[in-house]
Amino acid sequence: MRNLIPSWIRVPVAFFIIFGAVEFFIDSGEKPAFIEYPAVLLFLLLVLLILIAIEAIIGALENVMLHKLDEEAKARFLAEKEKSFKFTWLKETYQKLLGQKPIEEEGEIILDHNYDGIKELDNNLPPWWLYGFYASIIFAAVYLVKYHVFDGDNQIDELETELADARIAIEAYKKTAKNLVDINTVTQLTDAADLSAGKTIFQTNCVACHMADGGGGIGPNLTDEYWILGGGIKNVFRTVSEGGRSGKGMIPWKTQLKPLEMAQVASYVLTFQGTTSANPKTAEGDIWIDENAEVPAETVIDTTQTISN
Repeated sequence: MRNLIPSWIRVPVAFFIIFGAVEFFIDSGEKPAFIEYPAVLLFLLLVLLILIAIEAIIGALENVMLHKLDEEAKARFLAEKEKSFKFTWLKETYQKLLGQKPIEEEGEIILDHNYDGIKELDNNLPPWWLYGFYASIIFAAVYLVKYHVFDGDNQIDELETELADARIAIEAYKKTAKNLVDINTVTQLTDAADLSAGKTIFQTNCVACHMADGGGGIGPNLTDEYWILGGGIKNVFRTVSEGGRSGKGMIPWKTQLKPLEMAQVASYVLTFQGTTSANPKTAEGDIWIDENAEVPAETVIDTTQTISN
């Protein structure tokens, strides 16, 4: 078997088998193992050198053994070696794919055309070209039926499907990566763990100005429906992140708190709404009404009745 395959094929094949095994058994994430782990690259280089060295050693041993053979054995060995390296099987396969007649039989297909002594052979089309042409016809027919008869998904449809899947994946990722929240994506948190964390942040950083019960002191009252910079989770989150009014409002907390922490404390602040503080500060700002809040059905009916009366 070794005489049928030369070393310049044996070495790369053996190396890539080992390389594939390394990549299969070593978990390196999205990167190849030899890039993620430099030691793997050194190992592969060492393996390559060993394979080359083995071939060189075997070749040297063959030369040593060749010199110890008698003349008849040498001739037989050299003839066998020369024959093995001719790749007769490869040549025969190539001839079949080429579809040409042997030189000895070319006289049967010589045409009458003669161009300055150059004669033309009536060879058949190479089988590989002919089969490829047939395959392209079959592919074209299948393509025509699938995309033009049955309206299969084209590239634009596939792109839109992939984009939709990507949006779903991003939303799913955001649910588990709360620190990606910003003013546009923040929502009021209601989990007990988030509100507890928000309470801790509030008691650590905010009670000096707003009091522990949200009644206000240096800062405004958080229990009433009046807001200076707007109520609701988005406005409160923005105020916590960017700070209050220039010159007399609170500092921006975005440099000290993570996005999740700001969402937690903003959600906790909203829990003060409708509560009664021990010493509430006088209302400041304007009454804030959530434009996105649903109007109760009773309110709509009452208003209609009032207009009718």
